[in-house]
Amino acid sequence: MLASEGYPTIIVVLLFAVLVAWGVSFVDHWLVYVVYGVLFLLCGLIVFFFRDPERNVPTDSNLIVAPADGKIVLIRGTEETEYIGDSVTQISIFLSPLDVHVNRVPVEGELEYLKYYPGKYLMAWEDHASELNERAHFGVKHPSGIKFLFKQITGFLARRIVYNIREGDKLRTGERFGIMKFGSRMDVLVPGSVELSVKEGDKTVAGETILGVIRQ
Repeated sequence: MLASEGYPTIIVVLLFAVLVAWGVSFVDHWLVYVVYGVLFLLCGLIVFFFRDPERNVPTDSNLIVAPADGKIVLIRGTEETEYIGDSVTQISIFLSPLDVHVNRVPVEGELEYLKYYPGKYLMAWEDHASELNERAHFGVKHPSGIKFLFKQITGFLARRIVYNIREGDKLRTGERFGIMKFGSRMDVLVPGSVELSVKEGDKTVAGETILGVIRQ
C-alpha cells in the first residue's frame, strides 16, 4: 500500500525516468545500461519511501502510541506554554529517509489547537530543530481532559509537511493524519500523568509502539 500524498511525486519521477530512458535509447554506448540501472533504482526508492503499511493499533484509549517510525533521540522534561501550559516530558523521534514517513495520531481526543510555523531546515536530530525548523503543532484534548501536544518538524532533506486534520476534528489513536517528505522528526509532549514505556535509543513503529500510559 502506498501513501496517497506520494502519488504526485511518484508520477513525476516515473515520467522523468521514462523520458530519460527513451532519450538515451538512441545512444549506442554501454553507459546507457548504467543510466537504465540508475533510473530503475530511483523509481524503486521513491516507491519504497511512500510505502504505507497497515499497523496493529492498540484499542486502549489510555495508551499513547508512536506517531512515526524511527528512533527516539531525546526524552527530557521541559515547560510547554503554547497549549498545555505545564511541565511536560518531550519525546523526540527521528525519521531517517528509509523509515516509513506516514504519520499517525498518538492519542485519542479532540484536536483543539493547530498551528503551522514556517522556518529553517536544520538537521532534524538537532535540539533547536523543534524551535527553528518549519513545523506544525497539534494540540489534542483526551476524553479525560488531559492535554497533549505533538509536532511535525522538517529536517535538512524534508522540505514539506502534509497533514489532513483540522481544529475540531475527533481523532482516533493510530489513524493516519499526514506525512513528512524525505527525513524529519516528530515530537510528542506529554504531561506528568503519563507513565512512559520507552527510553532513548528505542526504535518506534507508528501506531504500534506504546510511548506511555495515561494514569488518571
